Amino acid sequence: MPVEEWSERIWVARLTDEPGFSDELRPLTDTLQSQDDPPALVIDLADVTQINSSNLSQLLRLRKLMVERDVQLRLSGPSDAVWSIFIMTGLDKVFHFTEDTATALTELQLAQ
Repeated sequence: MPVEEWSERIWVARLTDEPGFSDELRPLTDTLQSQDDPPALVIDLADVTQINSSNLSQLLRLRKLMVERDVQLRLSGPSDAVWSIFIMTGLDKVFHFTEDTATALTELQLAQ
């Protein structure tokens, strides 16, 4: 997963399907947890075609960390199949979604 430091205060992480999803999100969460003042984060889901309960759990742990640190988190570009999982689980109301990464970046820039 390429993590792009889009700016000093905003990172973009582009996730892919398993096994990459889990293997890439875990170290990102650890890195953010070790920082005193982590940046805002956009998780680009455009290349994720399916998502499982383990992936959702990882995203919830990441969200919890970001909420505790009062840092913004956006999920962008989910496919219809992935979006339907978020809706069925009710997580569409827990996470903040944007249609694409550009929109997420704009929102985060305006919020700073």
